[in-house]
Amino acid sequence: MSTSSYILAIDQGTSSTKTLIFNEQGEVVAKATELLASYHDHGFAEQVPDEIYSNVLASVSSCINTFKNEGGDLNAIKACGISNQRETFIIWDKSGKPLYNAVLWQCKRSIAICERLKQQGLEPIIKQKTGLIIDPYFSGTKLIWLYENVNTIKQAIDSSEAYFGTVDTWLLYKLSGGKRYSTDYTNASRTMFFNLETLTWDKELLELFNLSKLNLPECKPSSDYFGETDFDGLLNQPISISAMIGDSHAAAFGEGCFKTGMAKATLGTGCSILMNVGDKVKYSDNGMISTVCWSTAGKVQYALEGVIVTCGATIEWLKNELGILTDSKETEVIATSIPDNGGVYLVPAFSGLGAPHWDMSRKASITGLTFSTGKSHIVRAALESIPYQIKDIIVVMEQDAGITLDQLMIDGGISANKFIVQFLADLLGKTVTNIGIAEVSALGAAYLAGLQQGIYISIEDLKGLQKDGKSYKPSENENIGGYYEGWKKAIDHQTK
Repeated sequence: MSTSSYILAIDQGTSSTKTLIFNEQGEVVAKATELLASYHDHGFAEQVPDEIYSNVLASVSSCINTFKNEGGDLNAIKACGISNQRETFIIWDKSGKPLYNAVLWQCKRSIAICERLKQQGLEPIIKQKTGLIIDPYFSGTKLIWLYENVNTIKQAIDSSEAYFGTVDTWLLYKLSGGKRYSTDYTNASRTMFFNLETLTWDKELLELFNLSKLNLPECKPSSDYFGETDFDGLLNQPISISAMIGDSHAAAFGEGCFKTGMAKATLGTGCSILMNVGDKVKYSDNGMISTVCWSTAGKVQYALEGVIVTCGATIEWLKNELGILTDSKETEVIATSIPDNGGVYLVPAFSGLGAPHWDMSRKASITGLTFSTGKSHIVRAALESIPYQIKDIIVVMEQDAGITLDQLMIDGGISANKFIVQFLADLLGKTVTNIGIAEVSALGAAYLAGLQQGIYISIEDLKGLQKDGKSYKPSENENIGGYYEGWKKAIDHQTK
């Protein structure tokens, strides 16, 4: 490994673009964030494609100026990796002009189309080919909506003059001056057009959706040569774009989920859990999504993914709506001020329940209340609901994949809560590790770019860079099994 190479990583998210420069030890030497606007109206959620691109350039410019001002040599930046918000897509014409706004992953405009596809009996074939459930979350049904409701889009697709891309593809196209049109397997796997077994666009599905004349990007491993860019003159010379990957998958790679049985959970407003299930697709009978975890030249790792709708949002509800907290950081002390949960359970179905229950009509509930129940019990029940939901998903993933969880890596703001993390380790009976890096998606993109450029020789090389972080091992908590049985009863009680 040389001593003077740096990697520029772009993490293009829904609300902002972060740009970071990493050294060869995986340490951040410069970073910048630029906020990005979204536009919401009656279930529609959009962004302006050119604003996404200019936002990225502004973020890159700010980051490299910081790097230069601290004595960094721009010529030592050898590669670029991109992680991006998943499922959001753009349609443009052969001149590169967007034909419509970017349609965000949050957009719900295709609910009726999803119902129609289900009524047509297409869910089994879509799941078998793509690993996905039929849901507005994924790109495909929203593009069908555009085709059926926006005449300019329909005409462009039918005349083979419409170019489809997720955010990574749009950025690559713009950064390469229109010369490159590619995506990676992870982003492709979120569209509802991509066959997980063949790692190619599925012609049968595209015909079923009336989209067979749509132009689609070349699909490649996450760590690959995608092209080069000087970021519209911000760098003195072009550098290689050596990795593109969806942000949740990038986080799994950055967390070190390199082998089968390793999983990561991002604990934010909601929670996304990805488990590496090895080099063969594993399908779920319990509402998990099958997807590509990450890929390098000649190596593809698949994953099961589970989504928890309400995680940290429960704590915000306690603070903002019930007013029993002034600061969410108080919760750790409050939860440990009582010896047990007092039989109180909070089922946080404020917006329904996600995996593995998938009951979006459910309502939140608190059970087990008595006159001896105090504020501390409700706070503790709210915190415990997060590990319980993660356990529910891990149990199902292990069953579906026939794989035992090896270790859980965690990131996100709530991972700083020691009560939650220790309770989670006790509940799973496994080590839970927080590597303590906020920008883990950018780190994953940087690692993948560095591998492609030979800055890192192998995944074994990357293991040596893994930060110590903080590991929580299961403690002798003899009550933990009973707690979980109580949770399952609370879930079942609400069902009946």
